[in-house]
Amino acid sequence: MEYDVIVVGAGLAGLVATAEIADGGKKVLLLDQEPESSLGGQAWWSFGGLFLVDSPEQRRMGIKDSKDLAWQDWLGTAGFDREADEDYWGRKWAEAYVDFAAGEKRAWLHEMGVRIFPVVGWAERGGYLAEGHGNSVPRFHIVWGTGPGIVAPFERRVRKHIDNGLVTYKPRHRVDHLLKHNGVIVGVSGSVLEPSTVARGEKSSRKVVDDFEHQAQAVVVTSGGIGADLDLVRQNWPKRLGEPPKQMISGVPAHVDGRMLSITEAAGGRIVNRDRMWHYTEGIKNWNPVWPNHGIRILPGPSSIWLDAEGNRFPAPNFPGFDTLGTLEAIQKTGYDYSWFILTQKIIEREFALSGSEQNPDLTGKSIKQVLGRALPGASSPVQAFMDKGEDFVVADNIDNLVIGMNKLIGKKRLKAEHVERQIQARDREIDNAFTKDLQVTAMRGARNYLGDKLIRVAAPHKILDRKNGPLIAVRLNILSRKTLGGLQTDLSGRVLNNAGVAIPGLYAAGEVSGFGGGGVHGYRSLEGTFVGGCLFTGRETGRAIVKELD
Repeated sequence: MEYDVIVVGAGLAGLVATAEIADGGKKVLLLDQEPESSLGGQAWWSFGGLFLVDSPEQRRMGIKDSKDLAWQDWLGTAGFDREADEDYWGRKWAEAYVDFAAGEKRAWLHEMGVRIFPVVGWAERGGYLAEGHGNSVPRFHIVWGTGPGIVAPFERRVRKHIDNGLVTYKPRHRVDHLLKHNGVIVGVSGSVLEPSTVARGEKSSRKVVDDFEHQAQAVVVTSGGIGADLDLVRQNWPKRLGEPPKQMISGVPAHVDGRMLSITEAAGGRIVNRDRMWHYTEGIKNWNPVWPNHGIRILPGPSSIWLDAEGNRFPAPNFPGFDTLGTLEAIQKTGYDYSWFILTQKIIEREFALSGSEQNPDLTGKSIKQVLGRALPGASSPVQAFMDKGEDFVVADNIDNLVIGMNKLIGKKRLKAEHVERQIQARDREIDNAFTKDLQVTAMRGARNYLGDKLIRVAAPHKILDRKNGPLIAVRLNILSRKTLGGLQTDLSGRVLNNAGVAIPGLYAAGEVSGFGGGGVHGYRSLEGTFVGGCLFTGRETGRAIVKELD
């Protein structure tokens, strides 16, 4: 055979697997339906957050973390309840991943030149008991250079092997079938798509100009999830989260279409945990879209008032940044598919960040000067651009005008100013003391006990209706599609299993298509920083296992 291994998908998991396999001296054919401009896939667009445990960055910030605490948090978050079947391998991958995050993950990346921003973020704070969902401590480590910074070392490794002849990369090659002979996967066939000059992330043509067929000893599927196919998202929507949203925006490019899931299933692979998915509640429509229906996620601090579509404050612990899927369930059960933040200028300046490499030019461009500029008065330039140009923002000098603007935005007089004002006044009265019965105010004060939050992430508690803290800002929040938490069930070598739980010879999977490991490493929920990390870990482990098997 001309190739030892075929890798289907040139996102981060595919790049990592390709690099590891070629490092082992094997010849790899890397195929992707997108043009070369999209090499690196979704990871390139990411904020570059990594879940690390007991890191030097944590210790410098005074954070006491441990593998035991991280595993406690993972189990409480995942809620594995299908352990005899669908969760069996996902839990094993989870345990291996937490070991990796507490062990060699940082050193492995550091050796390749990856550096970490010194302030550790606190995502998915939970808000329940110690054994419940959420991170007990900050663990969200931002890569210096964001998504492009994490893609770069693996692209370099792959391009080095392209130059030495061990890797052949063919963009615009869409795999349509996995070839099977006597129960063994022996290659792929598919369609050559017409050349495309679209920029990274833009929707590319699907016009077929030729076909192809290639054989190899092993095929690795690293093609991602279903996040851009909103009909497929709705089809798999879990009943526990209410009715699927009629209106959603897309947090991923159009090529995240889930095609290879059904193609691999047709070849005998088993898909598990179809009803598990990860979508954000704080989506805003991109005023400068790259892909169709392009949405951006707000990464909020804990201080904004969160109201449903009728202007009712969500109960605890549905606070910004605490429980993504818990709040998604609460929103969907209102019968509407949007909600509102109400906040002040002081809050937006300190607490609003936007997810994505392109929305953080200072971190992505590795500009220390620009990063220091975040401490200056005023919102960051990307956030200010959304305030000025984004359709989901309303700015006003008083609550009456704010609610008028909110109603105008939705085209209905759904919100009543006196109802909204009463709830905010009640919250503001709780600010007078350093102690309170309002759990969101308690959470805000508690967050500022962590130095990183106090310095750059959480505004000093203040009264929202006090004009000196204004103007007032309202943000309409849309449901934003993102990640597939279920997927192809794989063992710890990345081998795809069939419905009998037996590995299909010659077939492997890594990354999101495998539920980031085992068909669902996260269980029901994510601790964040684990999607990019899941692609790294599954790509690495699967690539190394293939080399060992072929040897």
